[in-house]
Amino acid sequence: MPVNVYALLTIPILTLVLAEFIYCSIKKNGMYTFQDSISSLGTAILNQCTNVVVALMFFPTYSWINEQFAFTQPEATWYNFALLFLGVDFLFYWFHRAGHSINILWAAHMPHHSTEELNYAVALRASFTQRAASFFFYWPMALFFPAQWVLPMVAFHLILQLIPHTRIVPKLPIWIESWLNTPSHHRVHHACNKQYRNKNFGGFIIVWDKIFGSWVEEEEAPYFGVTNPVRSWDPVVINVQWWGYLWRDMLATKSWWDKIRLWFMPIGWRPADLPPRDVYLRPDGTAETIEKFKSVELPGARPSIVLGLLSAFPLMVSVTHHESPLSPVERSFVAVVLWMAATSWAAMLESKSWAKSFEILRSMISALIIVPLAFQHFESWVGIFYAFIYLAQAAWAISKFGIQNNNTSYA
Repeated sequence: MPVNVYALLTIPILTLVLAEFIYCSIKKNGMYTFQDSISSLGTAILNQCTNVVVALMFFPTYSWINEQFAFTQPEATWYNFALLFLGVDFLFYWFHRAGHSINILWAAHMPHHSTEELNYAVALRASFTQRAASFFFYWPMALFFPAQWVLPMVAFHLILQLIPHTRIVPKLPIWIESWLNTPSHHRVHHACNKQYRNKNFGGFIIVWDKIFGSWVEEEEAPYFGVTNPVRSWDPVVINVQWWGYLWRDMLATKSWWDKIRLWFMPIGWRPADLPPRDVYLRPDGTAETIEKFKSVELPGARPSIVLGLLSAFPLMVSVTHHESPLSPVERSFVAVVLWMAATSWAAMLESKSWAKSFEILRSMISALIIVPLAFQHFESWVGIFYAFIYLAQAAWAISKFGIQNNNTSYA
């Protein structure tokens, strides 16, 4: 299994998220909201679990391309790594730009833009399918560099893109803004303001945008999100929204040609024989007037959700780390536990009618899977720790409150 750079850097990444959260909490600037942050982190956990499968799928393909068609086998020097990094950055620009232009690639990329906030928790919100889609663009690097270099470099490149996802850093001096993808440039990319849409696609440097005409400077204060928001905290709902639109259009149109080409047409294109899509469209506004999605959550749910989130990160590492003692089947079971946890958090945040019963069921299934694995592969105290967590969450769900109806509002 190739080295998973994400797993190696999990602690530094979470430390950066925590540091920004603490700073924003002290400043009381409203740049973090509980519900959106839980949704972003839950989505990130599930995304990292699926990334392991993606890497295992594409590593042999990249290795085969390199073995059969490579123009050269470079030495491990700093300048060769620099060239690889620059090549990855260039291909990322075009992948990213295509992701904002083509229906099927937007389906893979849209979950990252679905949030109405911008912070380091948002930076971790990526879709289950985006990594797979990206590897269809990065394969030319395998013609010049070995696969065991390319995949870690792609991961490292994406991790560096965490840094611009913040609102607390103002515009930097022009000698930095002129070439680096700064927070100012990336705020424009995430903005929903009309003049900012589909701009600033750069990964590490902003030079590609300036060369290919997609750069815009940040002037008006941006607000964030997409024009047809998901209005849910559930990672699965967030991930399948645009895929669902395309799938339903494919089934509904009578034209066989349209059933095929709609996936590769510009974003929003639909077959001519279909009526306008009946979905909620977010009204235009400003950073001061726009209303953000907010749901009515089950009272008292937050402590249990936070406890579940904190206990989920070590489980995520046990799935994603290349030196994990878990077998592939065991990793799959742990991934199912994490999926159930993220689904349960969203259900409690949205006061779903089934949230209580699902949380009880989730706690029981999680205990049956995680506790034996913890005793088998790790220290005994780890098993005791997770047994306590799941028992406490089940007891809380049983005793705290009854089933409530779904109720959402805007605030």
